[in-house]
Parts: sequence; structure tokens; C-alpha cells
Amino acid sequence: MRQDHLVAAGQLSRADVERVLDRAAEFDAALATGDPLPARYPETVLALCFYEPSTRTKMSFETAMKRLGGDVVDMGGVDASSVKKGESLADTVRVIQGYADGIVLRHPREGAARMASEFVDVPVVNAGDGAGQHPSQTLLDLYTIREAAGLDDLTIGIVGDLKYGRTVHSLATALTEFDAHMHFVSPESLRLPRSVRFDLHEAGAQVREHTELDEVLPELDVLYVTRIQRERFPDEDEYEKVAGQFQIDAETLAAAGDDLTVMHPLPRVDEIDPEIDDTDDANYFEQAHNGVPVRMALLDLLLSNHE
Repeated sequence: MRQDHLVAAGQLSRADVERVLDRAAEFDAALATGDPLPARYPETVLALCFYEPSTRTKMSFETAMKRLGGDVVDMGGVDASSVKKGESLADTVRVIQGYADGIVLRHPREGAARMASEFVDVPVVNAGDGAGQHPSQTLLDLYTIREAAGLDDLTIGIVGDLKYGRTVHSLATALTEFDAHMHFVSPESLRLPRSVRFDLHEAGAQVREHTELDEVLPELDVLYVTRIQRERFPDEDEYEKVAGQFQIDAETLAAAGDDLTVMHPLPRVDEIDPEIDDTDDANYFEQAHNGVPVRMALLDLLLSNHE
């Protein structure tokens, strides 16, 4: 990769994506053997700075770094850090770069990772910035899609909270580098933000928006389901109006094609019925597992730029 940091999916060319995914496939195959991997970065420390809760992203980055032979330091919860005392993000990351060789940052403010990258000389990875971007999630999503359906001549339906869902914003941006036909399905109040629609149009994508899934389900190769982001709503009443509006169960999928792949960035609430979990359609747990080899590949490529 030509990048020093990864703060937004728009940084990634098709060549960048393919390089990460190809390297991830190598790590994936190596991990599948169960044999110990060579310690590529035995003296490397990765800092985990999560200002918001995380399970998959945080643990998979930690696992990835350790699989590469390195170690991690964890800032811990905001309430247990100097952030509680009023320390600015700029000061925090400038201090942390003295302890670590890379920083993975999750923050509630859009643009936080980009700003942080301007104050440090070590790689910064955006692990989610509010309702903005989540580019490392996008890379593992693309890896999962490539394994299941391929990335060209792809028809994908992205369903749920398209307004606040940062995984959607990143994924849609990255898919403009491929021959992908995208359908966006949401309540009217949770449509893609205007800025995202503009960027997609500028990239040459045709933005097809729907309020009902059954309009497009039969033609989809991939159904990407997202959680309604309750914590992003400024008004609880507005959340209640749309909660549970798209719930995927066996009856829903009866109208789908035979080779549909169902994905979800997780955590889920009630968007996908557990009865789907053991079907051939379900791919969301494999999607989560792919976080380790993909983040290994991403860290390997970013850290090698700084050797």
C-alpha cells in the first residue's frame, strides 16, 4: 500500500484493496494449518485507543498484532484515562506514539482519525469515527464478499441504517472501485447522507434507493444487513419509529436467489433471526472471523512502510 495511515475507504484504490486481500488470503491459509507463524514484528507494539465500546474490532486487531509476533498496549476505557481530565485527542496520540509503533483509534467524532494522523509519525488506523467511516471493516467485508461471490459483476443490497452506519459509508465507497451494482434499502429517515450520495455519484456509481427489500431481493448476490444505530439518534422517539423495520427471517429469504450470501458487521439486535445462522446463506460469523487475517495483512503492509 502507498498509504501511511488508513482513515477512510476513499484512500484505497482497487490495487490497494487487492493487495490487502491477497495478503490476507496468505495469512488465512497459514492460520488454517494451525502451525505457528513466523514472528514478523517481534519488537512492535500496537496501541489500541477506543473511546467507544468494541468487541470484534478491538479483539481482532489485538489478535492480529500478536499473530504477527508483536504486542499491544490498551488505553482502556475513557473514564480510566486522562481523557477524563480533559486531555485533547491531539495530546493523547502525541503521547501514545512514544509508546507504540502504530495506533488503532475508535472515536465518536467524525474526522477524529484523520485529525489524529496529522499529529503523529506512526501509522493510524481508523477503527470507526462516529457515523463516518470504518475502513478496516470494509476490507474484511470485501474479503468475505470476494470469497463468497466475487467483487465484479456483483449485485449487493445494503439494508438498514444507512444514515448513521459507518460500515455502509466505507463499503459503498470501496465498491465503486469494482463492477458492483448497489441497492440501498432503508426507511426514508435513514437514507444515505447527501454527502455520501454525492461522493458515490462523483465516483460513477448509480445509487439505487428503496424503502422495501422485496423490490430487489431476488436479484441480489449479497445481502448486507446493518443494525439500527440506536446510540447515534439524537431523539429516542425517532429511533422507536424505525426500530425493527427490517427483520430477516426464513420467510423473508424465501424470495431470494439460490446463492445469496447474508452478511452483517455485527453486533446484531433483531435484524437477522437466529434461524438463519445455520443455513448456507449465513456468512456473518465467517465475516467476523475474517477480521484477523485481514487486519494482519493491513498491519503488515502499513508497518512495513515505516521500517
